[in-house]
Amino acid sequence: MAELIIHTKKIQGNIKYLSAYFDVHNISWSLITKVFSGDKEFLKQVLTDEVIDRIDSIGDSRLTSLKNLKMVNPKMRTIYIKPPAKMYADDIVKYADISLNSSFSTILALNQAAKKADKIHQIIIMIELGELREGVKRTELISFYESIFQLPSIEVIGIGSNLGCMYGVEPSYDKLLQLSLYQELISAKFNKDLKYVSGGTSITLPLIENKTIPKDINHFRVGEAVFFGVSPLDNKQFKELSVDTFEFSANIIELEDKKIVPDGIISHANIGQSADFNEENVNETSLKAILDFGLLDVDQNDIDFIDKELEFVGITSDMLVVDLGTNATKEGKKKYSIGSKIYFKPSYMAVARLLNSKFIDKKYK
Repeated sequence: MAELIIHTKKIQGNIKYLSAYFDVHNISWSLITKVFSGDKEFLKQVLTDEVIDRIDSIGDSRLTSLKNLKMVNPKMRTIYIKPPAKMYADDIVKYADISLNSSFSTILALNQAAKKADKIHQIIIMIELGELREGVKRTELISFYESIFQLPSIEVIGIGSNLGCMYGVEPSYDKLLQLSLYQELISAKFNKDLKYVSGGTSITLPLIENKTIPKDINHFRVGEAVFFGVSPLDNKQFKELSVDTFEFSANIIELEDKKIVPDGIISHANIGQSADFNEENVNETSLKAILDFGLLDVDQNDIDFIDKELEFVGITSDMLVVDLGTNATKEGKKKYSIGSKIYFKPSYMAVARLLNSKFIDKKYK
């Protein structure tokens, strides 16, 4: 079986490093674990009390994941990081201490659910700043907050925005300054203390380092930088975070010298792919290996060969074909044979898919 290797200590080191980094800059943060889809083994292995001691909350966008978080550690403070579906208001109140919201009717449902549960549910109201994803329109923000402040079982603890996730709108100083100014306006108008101005994510981290972030931005929601050590703004390593946190390995199940050009009439394959071949290569061959995973497990575009001499040939639902080139080391020895492993560096989306595949082994180191 192909295997995803998770370097637990390196991930824990990244969490501790960012906790200390945010402390220095007087920023609270939520650790976003959605890449792990609520995997209980991960939660037990990685999120120990010592590691999450200085984290404000643990967040996810799946109710099942929040439920598993609470099962592993009932005292864990949780945050639901997308606008909830109204029909799940009772579960949101049960498993999320905080939720991000942009719909008045949903917040009404949360208020009713919290009243039934004899709780006060905390919310951060999201504002639209140009990404065209979730968020209240700026022209409606004052009246929106005014209505929400009337709800007895809802505590508004902040204002937030989401940038860079769908269209890649960069979280510039000017964008985040707008968020900060709206917080000041609402606090002054309604005499309310909005504790969190939640405008930071992994993509925003370089702004702290460059000193180009408004001082009032005091809450970050970070996942990718913790688990991969990079900021999506430039895909470069952030500070001293570990980037070698995941490996993906697959086994060679066949190795043969085969023709480069298929023999027969070429049409769309059963997974909707076809290919163009140079007919001049019709009699040429190359050494090809078949690996024991396929498109059901991960998209080949989301994984990179560690061995740069290897080339992708094709993929089906459960197998991937690789061109091994010369299959020789610098010393002339054979690199790969049947049963050998081939290693890949997986991206964020690759890890998310591999963790959800029941056909991939998971190994914690």
